[in-house]
Amino acid sequence: MTRAPSNLLAVRSLLLTHLNIDPNTDRPEDLEPAEVGIVGDPAHRGGYHCGSDRVVTNDYSVVESPRDKAGLTLDAAALDVGGFEVRSGGRTHTLSSFSLWCVGQCAANAADTRDIREIIYSLDGSTVKRWDRLGKRTTGDSSHRWHTHFSFFRDSTKAGRDQRPLFRRYLISIGLLEDDDMTPEEHAWLATVHKNITVLDGRNPIGQIYTRMAEGRDDTGAPVIGNWNLQAMTKQLTALQATVNALAGKASTDETVVAQGVLAGLSPEKIAAAIPPTVAKQVADELARRLVA
Repeated sequence: MTRAPSNLLAVRSLLLTHLNIDPNTDRPEDLEPAEVGIVGDPAHRGGYHCGSDRVVTNDYSVVESPRDKAGLTLDAAALDVGGFEVRSGGRTHTLSSFSLWCVGQCAANAADTRDIREIIYSLDGSTVKRWDRLGKRTTGDSSHRWHTHFSFFRDSTKAGRDQRPLFRRYLISIGLLEDDDMTPEEHAWLATVHKNITVLDGRNPIGQIYTRMAEGRDDTGAPVIGNWNLQAMTKQLTALQATVNALAGKASTDETVVAQGVLAGLSPEKIAAAIPPTVAKQVADELARRLVA
């Protein structure tokens, strides 16, 4: 059974959110839910409103483009938009001005229009026109005098590509939607940065390694005892540097005083580790001699 794909349902929702001004009342000036269609009625056969179960032999929505042939599924690949009239930014915006704007974007080959195969529309409610990316047709049937039809290449529907950017730009251009100064790529980059930063919050294995090494803590509640960490090492080095600086500032540079000052800031283990192997035995012998003296 032909179905409405999620990416076109998202476009439908976007338009209704901003052009159906009073959702609780059926008004001629609003874009009503019944005026935004994706799947053709049960008798509809052939064309982009139909999925693979309803297309006909040599259906133009399948055979004229390899993108359509490769993308044929049960999903419909069309959107109808009915009439509306909305005031915004000191101007009145209607279905015809909306259609003209969208056709202009397609003719300019804007990046967010390249999945649109065709737009069938009327500017005066009498003459039906068609913008066709493939250049096959220039008009359409009379039903398009009161609604505008968008066909999308079927491979874009199969891939689930977001088709909202073009329609969001329209709503921004007429002042019904605030501009977002970040591109989709920038949003994706920011999301990646946020994800990577939150990985280090200490509540997962990678974060636990980081917080243990950097700060000597574990946010899972597990005890952290005796862990070497950068924070503790920094404190030790700072204290050692302060001692060395204090000794260096004295008038006397007695080697014994300097050595005592340095050793005072070290643990026995660190003192032992600092003794070169070549003199370790002599130091041990001297310490033993002093202890028995």
